[in-house]
Amino acid sequence: MGHLDQLDEAVLATLFAQSAVGLVVLDPQLRLVRANSLVEGVETGEFIGRRFTEVFRLDDPDGAEQIMKRVLAGEGPIRDHLVRGRLRQVPGDREFLVSSYRIDGSRIGLGGSGDGGPADPPALGLLTAVVDVTERERARARESTLAAVRDAVGGSLDVAATCRAFSDALVPGFADLAVIEVVDDVLRGADPPVGPLPPDTPLCRAASGRCAAVRDAVEADRGPGARRARAGVTRRLPARTPYALAVTDLRPRLVAIGPDTPWLDADPDGAGAVAQAGAHSLIVVPLTLRGAVLGLVSLYRCAAAEPFDEDDVTLATSAATRAALAVDNARRYEREHVIASTVQRRLLPQAERQQAAVETAHILLPGRDSGRWFDAIALSGARTALVVGGVEGEGLQSAIAMGQLRTVIQALAGLDLEPEEVLARLKDTADRLAGERAALPPDDSLHGEPLSAGCVYAVYDPFTRTCTVARAGHPAPLIVGPEGRTVDLDVPEGPGLFSADSALFAPATVTLEEGSLLAFCTAELLSGDRAVERITRTLARPGRSLRQLGDDIVYALPDDTRSAGAALLLARTGTVSEHRVATWDLAQDRATPATARVLVRDRLQGWGLDEDTVDATELIVSELVTNAVRYGTPPLRLRLLLDSALTCEVHDGSTAAPHLRHARTVDEGGRGLFIVSRLASHWGARHGPDGKVLWTEQELSSDDFEPSRPPSPPG
Repeated sequence: MGHLDQLDEAVLATLFAQSAVGLVVLDPQLRLVRANSLVEGVETGEFIGRRFTEVFRLDDPDGAEQIMKRVLAGEGPIRDHLVRGRLRQVPGDREFLVSSYRIDGSRIGLGGSGDGGPADPPALGLLTAVVDVTERERARARESTLAAVRDAVGGSLDVAATCRAFSDALVPGFADLAVIEVVDDVLRGADPPVGPLPPDTPLCRAASGRCAAVRDAVEADRGPGARRARAGVTRRLPARTPYALAVTDLRPRLVAIGPDTPWLDADPDGAGAVAQAGAHSLIVVPLTLRGAVLGLVSLYRCAAAEPFDEDDVTLATSAATRAALAVDNARRYEREHVIASTVQRRLLPQAERQQAAVETAHILLPGRDSGRWFDAIALSGARTALVVGGVEGEGLQSAIAMGQLRTVIQALAGLDLEPEEVLARLKDTADRLAGERAALPPDDSLHGEPLSAGCVYAVYDPFTRTCTVARAGHPAPLIVGPEGRTVDLDVPEGPGLFSADSALFAPATVTLEEGSLLAFCTAELLSGDRAVERITRTLARPGRSLRQLGDDIVYALPDDTRSAGAALLLARTGTVSEHRVATWDLAQDRATPATARVLVRDRLQGWGLDEDTVDATELIVSELVTNAVRYGTPPLRLRLLLDSALTCEVHDGSTAAPHLRHARTVDEGGRGLFIVSRLASHWGARHGPDGKVLWTEQELSSDDFEPSRPPSPPG
């Protein structure tokens, strides 16, 4: 052997003895010829002559051999090819980086060019380097899992959705089976209990996830009595189990599961689920935040998967910390949403109010937005104001703003203003509220995003059968006549209530037939294709009550409409019964008050009202008619309206507004309206294009008249 041959042999021996990676020499049939000590089984020689894929027990032997054969054919080496396999003496799956190089005979003088061409002799074999990168890949997988948790968890303000995202981030990359349980009260926004968790505290399964292999195994093994793992199941943690211990000392647990695991007897349901899934390794991590327990995370590895180790416990703990923050954030939002929804419902009408000539029904759909409101307000003269509005946004601040606007619009309605005037003054109030909100310091809880709101306000008069509508950044009502025909109503759109637009509000008036239907909808109900057509078609169904029509409209809504919340107010128009109203045209002279007293007494006695009410009404009418004769202009008209209250109206052609004064002792007059205000429950004045109306209302009880006796027709 020459000097160079000795040098080559020494180099080869040194390389095989001291290399930090496994070295394998394969013959052209990919059988092991030589290997260094880092390759399992070299000392015993048991793998000599075995195929490479058998030595490393590769998951995809055919694919690996195809790649090596291309190297043998001279297509070039492969470097750092990642394969998965197993070793006999090391449990679990392993991952290897494989690099293979063709051993070319031309390099030792056997002829050929060495480029793999036809003139080259066959390759002598392969020199293959194998590096076990299992730990490195596991570390990468852990980093990838944490990145998935950071990206997926925290994007929702729903506790259940947050838990589902957490489960999806863990399965199947980190665990084969994941179960996320949350303290039942926390799901509804309550404060989490401080650890240790009381033993009988119910936990609700908020989310669970299974890899495909576990899912198939469970489905194949499920018997008639098997309990299906599903969200919404509530349980109390059995004592003397890893689950109970984890929420007692608030520390994670790494548990090996086998047939003889003692604590499984204390949890029969859990033992059955573990057996079905083939789980052999468990990590239990409490969901905690600042010492409070929000829930529990249970992670399993099943079948041939590598058991969890302490590094996996560290990862699971970090991931659970992230998830706990997201769950608590969603819980706080849920709590605020519950409070806002409660405030919203308390600020809205608590029962349907019967109106003189309008039947109404409403539906309020709960959702993210808590600023929707509706109202049916009784006005003087048997008129009714119909209102629907909404403040955009979620949370308590939207509900508070809604309550403020609703209170203002109720006060404005009592002033007998026209719809466009009501909205103009409502917008002035909204502008002031927005200015006060903007002036708050940034750290104040009321300081936030600018508010946005809309409102539609309509007044129906049963005597003229007219409906006057104005709107502020809100859809106009939909109207369907009694025969099912759609009634067109073009209402100019005014600016939103909190907008900077200073445009004026313009009303629109339509005359309606008795029995017409009006639908006041928030914008959510009118979104989507053919929404208007769908609602008007529903309103045209004959023989349906308002409640049934409202339900039918909701049934047909797309699913995404209901998530935001919406309000719907339905109204069916009517007229005042001629037996409950009396109208007289009076002369503009000094004898008219006496005539009016006689007419009123006769009519009220015909309606069966008690004498005290008759006397009081006679005095009220006398004062109102006297005021109209003295200070008003023709035409002069008196009207009585009997409903739940007794209304007296005196109309004259003057636009001068009367005002209440307290007369001095020496004054001979000036006490008329003061007397009226003492005798009536409510009084006021409203103006129109042909003059003004002074009106009063007197509350009536069942003792004031005989309910069983129908009112007599006017004589």
